[in-house]
Amino acid sequence: MKRLRTLIVDDEPLAIERLETLSADHPAIEVVGTANDGVEALRIAQQLTPDLIFLDIGMPKMDGINAARALGLMHKKPAIILITAYDNFAVEAFDLDVVDYVLKPVSSERLGRAIARAAGTQEAETSPATTTAKSDSRYAHEFWVSHRAELIRIAAMDIERIEAERDYMRLHTGGRSYLLHQTISTLEQRLDSEQFQRIHRSHIVRRDLITGLRHEGGGVWHALLGEDLSMRIGRKYLAEVKRLAGK
Repeated sequence: MKRLRTLIVDDEPLAIERLETLSADHPAIEVVGTANDGVEALRIAQQLTPDLIFLDIGMPKMDGINAARALGLMHKKPAIILITAYDNFAVEAFDLDVVDYVLKPVSSERLGRAIARAAGTQEAETSPATTTAKSDSRYAHEFWVSHRAELIRIAAMDIERIEAERDYMRLHTGGRSYLLHQTISTLEQRLDSEQFQRIHRSHIVRRDLITGLRHEGGGVWHALLGEDLSMRIGRKYLAEVKRLAGK
């Protein structure tokens, strides 16, 4: 298996040293250089053209967010794993299309998962069809959500339904649920309307999970999601939902 040529970027020497030590446990990568700020990272990245960059966010001269934007313009775009002590940059990180967002202190196991994602991204880049489909998409393919002491990635098509809870959205997937700090209107815009359907001011569901519509009388309709779950359809969204059934 090809090793990922990796650049480590952090303004704290001890943080660089720790990542170098952790990287030695993962044969999938080869550390080829280090940098102490975003400006230096861009210069070294142009020289070494790494496959992967571990990029801190809070740095002088140029922070990791702006460095990631600039690195994304490179002819050979490296995979980027943002590594930070703060979780409040997750939305910006998602918009930058980075591979992963790892919170400090970094464990070897967590770093290994991030490296595996980076390796998968590099393999996907070799497929022209995959690259074209991703670049043409107007919609989100995945979301980062807080879970215990880390942020995890959820593929958009793994989301079964979404429920609004004040300033948060609860994403239901695979029998579990996660909270995402985002409005339902913003989330609706980021999801592919061919795959997701808003049925209520507080609910979005994946279209392929809607098994039927049920009229309860008095103008009240429910969307059936399998045998055990039904969700009320808001009057504002009823006509659009009925079009799914050709009505």
